[in-house]
Amino acid sequence: MKLCIPTAHDRGRAAPLSDHFGSAPYFTLVDSETGATDVISNRHAVHAPGSCDAARAIAAHDVEAVVCLGLGRRALASLEGAGIAVFVSGAGTVGGAVDAFRAGRLPRMRAEAACGGGRGHHCG
Repeated sequence: MKLCIPTAHDRGRAAPLSDHFGSAPYFTLVDSETGATDVISNRHAVHAPGSCDAARAIAAHDVEAVVCLGLGRRALASLEGAGIAVFVSGAGTVGGAVDAFRAGRLPRMRAEAACGGGRGHHCG
């Protein structure tokens, strides 16, 4: 499964997870089966709260799931509407998040756990 993990730096599996999906500087894309990793810049990292189009930002990359610390309700609805599952991870790095995903230890994000808006904070 192709995962998108919002990250604070371009460091592959060693990259720390970003506090929030929409304002993450990078998206680290990982194939959970092969381990193949690619990093793309988030062109929409700077945006007004609530105006990020999360699904559009990653749709061209055939992402099937997002693994993150937190995101807003609109982003969650946008991703789920595009058929992209969202999982919550408390891992500090991409490698830790991928390992937890592969082990089946990550819960699906629930709407009530999503943020009401804003950015630059952990809210998942």
